[in-house]
Amino acid sequence: MSDTDPLARLRAAAAARAEAGLRRELRPRGADDGLLDLASNDYLGLSRDPRLVAGAAAAARAYGAGSTGSRLVTGTTELHAELDRRLAALTGSAAGLVFSSGYLANLGAVAGLGGPDVLVVSDQVNHASIVDACRLSRSRVVVAPHGDAAAVAAALAARDEEHALVVTDAVFSVDGDVAPLAALHRAARAHGALLVVDEAHALGVVGDGGRGAAHAAGLAGEPDVVLTLTLSKSLASQGGAVLGAPEVVAHLVDTGRAFIFDTGLNPAAVGAALAALDVLAAEPGLPGRARANARRVRDLARAAGLATAEPAAAVVPVYLGEPRAAVEAQALCRDRGLRVGCFRPPSVPKGRACLRITARATLDEADFTVLAGALDAVARSTGRSLHT
Repeated sequence: MSDTDPLARLRAAAAARAEAGLRRELRPRGADDGLLDLASNDYLGLSRDPRLVAGAAAAARAYGAGSTGSRLVTGTTELHAELDRRLAALTGSAAGLVFSSGYLANLGAVAGLGGPDVLVVSDQVNHASIVDACRLSRSRVVVAPHGDAAAVAAALAARDEEHALVVTDAVFSVDGDVAPLAALHRAARAHGALLVVDEAHALGVVGDGGRGAAHAAGLAGEPDVVLTLTLSKSLASQGGAVLGAPEVVAHLVDTGRAFIFDTGLNPAAVGAALAALDVLAAEPGLPGRARANARRVRDLARAAGLATAEPAAAVVPVYLGEPRAAVEAQALCRDRGLRVGCFRPPSVPKGRACLRITARATLDEADFTVLAGALDAVARSTGRSLHT
C-alpha cells in the first residue's frame, strides 16, 4: 500500500491545468450585478418574466417545494402529466416523459434504447451528456465526422448489430450550427435505425412557433424519431424530457434507470415550464426575434474583425484560438459590463477556444451598443481589429 499523499495527483493535475489556462472556477452572482448577460441560455428572455414566476409560485403553493419521490412512486403530479402532454403536442410527438434534467433525459434515452445488440452512431461534437450516455449504453459506439450523413449511413450499413441508434444534437451548443436532420433521418430509416435528436438549443428558437429543428425539418411525429430536450434554456425553467412514440416512452418508464431511480422534477419548475409554454403560444414572434438578434450579434463580431459562424439559433461563437486569449477576452468583456461564455478544451477541440455569446429575444439597442464596444475592445486586444 502506498503511503504517498492521495491528494498529490489532484494538486499536480490542477497545476497543469492552470499552466495551460484551463482552470475553472465558480463565480456566484447576485440577483442583479448590473452586467448585460449574454452568457446564459435564456434565449427568449423569460427567466424573470412575471408569468413564469407566478406559475412557479402557484405550483409550489399547491404541491409543495419538492415532488417527494420518483415519478413512479409519488413524484408525478397532475402538472407533470400536463407537461408531458404539452411538450409532445408542441413538437408534434405522440408522447412525452419529463425528467429532472436535460442531462438525465439524454442518459435515459440513449442508455435506455441502447444495449449490446445496438450500434450507436454519434456525431463527433455532440454534447457531453450524449457522450456519457453512449458510454453507459453498453453499445458499440461509432463516432461520425461532424454533420456527415454519408458517414452515418456507411456505419449503419456495415454494422453487425441487429439494431441501431443515430444520435445528434439538433443545434450544436458551441458552434451554433444545425444538424442535417433530414439526411440523417433518411440514413436511419434506410437502415432500420432510430434517430435521437437533442433539441436543447433548438426548442423555442428554431422552427415555426419554436417547435424545434426536427419539426422544421419535417420530421414531427415520425415513429422512428426520438426527441430529447431541456426546459432550462428557452423555457427558462429546469428539467428535461424525452418525446417520441408511445412504445419509446413506455420502454423508458419500465426500464430507464435515469427515470426510475431519480426524484421527479420539483413542482415549481414544472409550473414555470408550463407558463413558458403559454407565453410561447401567446407570443409566436419570440423565436424569430431571438434568431434575428443572433444574426445581429454575428454582424457586430464580423464588423470588429473577429471570426465567427452563421447562427442557426441563438448561439454565436467568437473564435480566439488559445485558452488564455479566450479567458482574457471574457475578462475584458466583463470590465465593459458584459457577461459572455468562455469555452476551452475539453469543451471544444484544441485551437478552438472561443467566446460563446447567446442572443435573447428581448435585447434592445442599448444592449447592442454595449456588445459592440466590448467586441471592439476584444478585437483591439487580440490584434484582430479591422479598424487598426
